Amino acid sequence: MCCVFHASLTGSFESSKMRLRELFGSSRPVLSIEMFPPKTPAGDVAVKESLQRLLQYSPGFISCTYGAGGSTQERTLWWCEQILSELGCPAMAHFTCVGANREQLEDWLDRAVSAGVQNIMALRGDAPQGQDEFRAVTGGLSYANELVELIRNRHPDLGIGVAGYPEKHLEAATAEEDLQNLKRKVDSGADAVFTQLFFSNECFLRFRERYDAAGITVPLVPGIMPITDYARIQKITAMCGTAVPADLSERLQAAQDDPDQQFRIGVEFAVTQCQQLINEGVPGIHFYALNRSAACEEILSSLDLTAHGD
Repeated sequence: MCCVFHASLTGSFESSKMRLRELFGSSRPVLSIEMFPPKTPAGDVAVKESLQRLLQYSPGFISCTYGAGGSTQERTLWWCEQILSELGCPAMAHFTCVGANREQLEDWLDRAVSAGVQNIMALRGDAPQGQDEFRAVTGGLSYANELVELIRNRHPDLGIGVAGYPEKHLEAATAEEDLQNLKRKVDSGADAVFTQLFFSNECFLRFRERYDAAGITVPLVPGIMPITDYARIQKITAMCGTAVPADLSERLQAAQDDPDQQFRIGVEFAVTQCQQLINEGVPGIHFYALNRSAACEEILSSLDLTAHGD
């Protein structure tokens, strides 16, 4: 990892200003945590406590999602301010094309920068509820690479992350088409690619080979979602087209009436998955924590973060 953050609510202002290019400048893997804005004040307190516990593992940054249709965009900014000022950690704000024209996108981006945000996760976004496909509003943007270009032109120094799909985006006709879409995002100015969740390292490694062959050179960071509730993970994987290995699925089904056993199976699988990825030389691991720290804490405490492949 590139820098150490102390588990303190006072934070470190200088550390919190780091951008992706600086964070991924080290030979050690950069850990990052993704959270979403809770709906209640009690939820805010609980998530802040969870994130504070995770600071002991020195995350490179904490990212905050941007709700469907931009529904949490103000809360996203508020949370990024909390991450920066109270946790002293770099924040990454999610940002989508959904429901906004160029002027509105530029306004939100300017406010994010004014709030101290140094890193943006640029996503096209999903179609709003009730629509069967994504449609840009009048004067808006249709593709994530256009959003990357807007960010890079308006605020050249921002760190920009984009999404990659080891098992192909559901809307892409072919894996090759999807890879070319990804290359356009990187060529437009992205600094790093963070993958959709996956449970097959072989799938990720094959994707990395194709990624390298396509001439994409920015860091490719695997996204990991620990399984703590099998019913929930089934819904998530159905929405994004991610496959759960048959042996893992069978073990989880057998434990479907035992939440503690499901948690244990999921954590053990994630520890093995993450350690293998670290040994394969990945530049970092991005945890989709679902606002819960227990699984991530157990996984991180079990990993040998000194291991790193060539």
